Amino acid sequence: MLEQLQNLDRDLFLYLNNLGVKEWDWFWVFITEKEVSIPLYGILLLIIYKKTKLRGLAITVVVVALMITFTDQLSNLFKDTFERWRPCNEAFMEYGRFLAKRCGKYGYFSGHAISSFAVATFISNLLKPYYKNVFYWMFSWAILITYSRIYIGVHYPGDIITGGLFGIVAGFLFFKLHQYLTGKFNNDYKQKS
Repeated sequence: MLEQLQNLDRDLFLYLNNLGVKEWDWFWVFITEKEVSIPLYGILLLIIYKKTKLRGLAITVVVVALMITFTDQLSNLFKDTFERWRPCNEAFMEYGRFLAKRCGKYGYFSGHAISSFAVATFISNLLKPYYKNVFYWMFSWAILITYSRIYIGVHYPGDIITGGLFGIVAGFLFFKLHQYLTGKFNNDYKQKS
């Protein structure tokens, strides 16, 4: 059963990875870099500040920092425990496309996926009282980031799906922590329901 799942994951990886076209390679190599998301984070911080003021922003920054630390460490724990090679380390990559700067060793599960989906879930819950379509924008961004990992050849679809699911759970739990801290330490701010 496990071997069948791994074969399915490999076949799906090769299919999705080979959908790429040379003219778009630059875009996917660019979008996969963590620094590309910094302007988005800056805009989100500005929006959060306008809605929650300085104390609310401070609570948000602390909770997000804790969440990113947690998701990063959880991803590393899984990688070191399962020791599943990244596709770019496998012999079948002669049939795939590798565009990343480096390959890395283990890939199960994707750190990009867990952190992207955690942030998308957290921000969607935080801002949905103000922006009804925030969920679609944030999850489109998370999907774009995580698909780039398959496109450039460093993660299997299973790495992305697992990371995404863990990210959604983590984002929701840290949003609940944020609600608790906001209620306890930010009396000036009452979150819209």
